[in-house]
Amino acid sequence: MGFCLRRIMYMIPTLFLVSIVTFVIIQLPPGDYLDSLAADMGESGSDNTAVVETLRQQYGLGQPMYVQYYKWMKGILLHGNFGISFEKNVLVTDLIWDRLGWTFGISILTLLFIWITALPIGIYSAVRKYSFGDYTATFFGFIGLAVPNFLLALLMMYVSFKYFGQSVGGLVSPEYIGEPWSQAKFIDLLKHIWMPIVVVGTSGAAALIRIMRANLLDELYRPYVATARAKGMSEFQLLMKYPVRVALNPFISTIGWILPSLVSGEIIVAVVMNLPTTGPLLLRALLVQDMYLAGSLILIVSLLTVIGTLISDLLLAWIDPRIRYQ
Repeated sequence: MGFCLRRIMYMIPTLFLVSIVTFVIIQLPPGDYLDSLAADMGESGSDNTAVVETLRQQYGLGQPMYVQYYKWMKGILLHGNFGISFEKNVLVTDLIWDRLGWTFGISILTLLFIWITALPIGIYSAVRKYSFGDYTATFFGFIGLAVPNFLLALLMMYVSFKYFGQSVGGLVSPEYIGEPWSQAKFIDLLKHIWMPIVVVGTSGAAALIRIMRANLLDELYRPYVATARAKGMSEFQLLMKYPVRVALNPFISTIGWILPSLVSGEIIVAVVMNLPTTGPLLLRALLVQDMYLAGSLILIVSLLTVIGTLISDLLLAWIDPRIRYQ
């Protein structure tokens, strides 16, 4: 319990520092959203200087950066209010709530896909070193690491539409968009959601296969493995009880970077596949300098990083008790 509480206490100052860095970086480019709005108005030939100044006072963009940050964090901590999206003129929470649900859902399913795929293949590649299966897994692993996610998405969308007649883009077919949930809509969702899961998870699974293989190869020839084999322990029991358990330590520690990389790596894929997730929203917010919307989304990704690291620490402490006492 003390180990868990210490890790949670470390999260608070980390998130505080991340929020400061995020807010400062977003405001580093010259100008702000209202400057872009004024430029667009100028191109259309309209003079709305008074309107822009009124909006600047309303949103508090004319105030010093630290005042804007204080108001933003005060709203988050006291009221759960992440500010207003300048472009949409709605609360950030209202804008990202549904998209966050889809993003987290796809990320968790992708993480399960990565583990279910990478763990057995990595073990097989290590146990059957230099076999045909090992070479095959290595080949596809390198392909998965080399091919960009958006290119894989385009390829899978083309194959699905060309040879299987499946509608591509989005998570449901056009006829179900805006319709209430039903059994038919849920089945249609299952027909679509596997594609972004495979596309986003391919590179992560390929990387973890290589990590698991390398970790397990380091353990298979240790003296304790030879000793356990000499005592008559079966190969499967020996493998799962000792080398695999030890090799899982670095494997589990990757959760800290996999969770945020799934969300951030999903941005281009979401744009290509027209997914209702936070990716396209974050990209648009950064382009137009919608700072409260962009800052909130980046802060959520940072929170995922901290949560992923916490989960890694707790799982490692559960698997290897020595970690709790270090």
